[in-house]
Amino acid sequence: MSNRVSPDDDAALINVVNEAYSQKARVECTDRDHFDRVANAFGYTPEQLQSVSAEAHMGLSCGNPMAAASIKEGETVLDLGSGGGIDVFLAAAKVGPSGQAIGLDNSDDMIARARRIATTKGLKPPNVAFVKATLTEELPIENNSVDCVLSNCVINLLPPAGKLKVMQEVHRILKSGGRVSLDDIVAKKPFPESLRSNVAAYVSCISGAILLQEYQALVEDAGFKDIIFMENPSDLNVYLDSGSTGCCSRESSAIFIPTDIGDLNELAASYHIYATKANSSAATNSAPASALKNWWDAYPIPASSASSLECAEVADLIKNSGLEKRDFVVVDVRRNDHAGGHVRGSIQQPAQTFYDGLPMFYEQHKETKQVILYCGSSHGRGPRCAKWYQDYLDQQRNTESKAFWMTGGAKEWVASYKGRGDLVDFD
Repeated sequence: MSNRVSPDDDAALINVVNEAYSQKARVECTDRDHFDRVANAFGYTPEQLQSVSAEAHMGLSCGNPMAAASIKEGETVLDLGSGGGIDVFLAAAKVGPSGQAIGLDNSDDMIARARRIATTKGLKPPNVAFVKATLTEELPIENNSVDCVLSNCVINLLPPAGKLKVMQEVHRILKSGGRVSLDDIVAKKPFPESLRSNVAAYVSCISGAILLQEYQALVEDAGFKDIIFMENPSDLNVYLDSGSTGCCSRESSAIFIPTDIGDLNELAASYHIYATKANSSAATNSAPASALKNWWDAYPIPASSASSLECAEVADLIKNSGLEKRDFVVVDVRRNDHAGGHVRGSIQQPAQTFYDGLPMFYEQHKETKQVILYCGSSHGRGPRCAKWYQDYLDQQRNTESKAFWMTGGAKEWVASYKGRGDLVDFD
């Protein structure tokens, strides 16, 4: 990889950041003491660090946005650039089971890491969710659905236009009166071109930093009120310990860390930024049940391509099964529509909880030759769940069972076989 990048090439900047942090996520660093020193230096308490998995905090912070977030039980909290998930897990403990804590990150590897940690802690969507998202584009979050947005040393990593875009998106998704609590690196002086184009300095959260007055204008232009910028008294040179510069250490990155930057405190400073979205008389008190636009974004994209069966083929299986033990099972993955007509004898397993229930589902059906899943029209939930199950079968190296999705779904089934009590049932 080149050690130079044009500060005006948005796509290149996004790519180098994603590559650097993806590699960071894949490497298990043994220098936990360094990570603890960085976290402690920027305001995390020993109690906070002990309450989360060590894998969740990776020495990538420049502050502690949780300190001023005032998160309450039942709230919805979003973390931009969630990394290993430290702030999401801390927020989840505050919002409790009635709230929602969501982390967005552009790196597949970071999302996978955070999801693994969440699974070991028994935390599942929609209460705790990690979703891949490009922060310079429209966020996969509903309008007016979030109480508090967090971010920790992330905005500086976005291209100039992306910085404004993400703040505008944050304003869109916040509820009336919602708040922002973020920490970031702010430049103390204009940087020379040699520093602005330095890849290592960019992914190390230095050369992408903007001046204080530029940052203040950015937040104001996005529509926020009650804006407070407070400089953290932290020593940025803590990053230099153990061969680390900024957010990217030599141990875990292929990118060369510059040794000639000098005193980081002369270049930039860590700031805590707090702002609110103005209360609106036109705002409604009702918020969506989940802040996520698509519930399935909280789960992995299926890797397999499950096969399909037409309704007529499934009907033949049922008619020819007789009284003997069936070597197939039909699964309705709809949540609320089962009573409106379904395949007679089908079991119900809602798609929204299907992925989390895969281990138990597998134990029940691992010896079943054909597992056939369907939804209303089998354009979304049915095929998706079939692919998830086929992925799981592949992971278990089970070649005796196979997942299918039924084309046309319940709508075509009921339309084709209405009046056939041996094929259609109504609860």
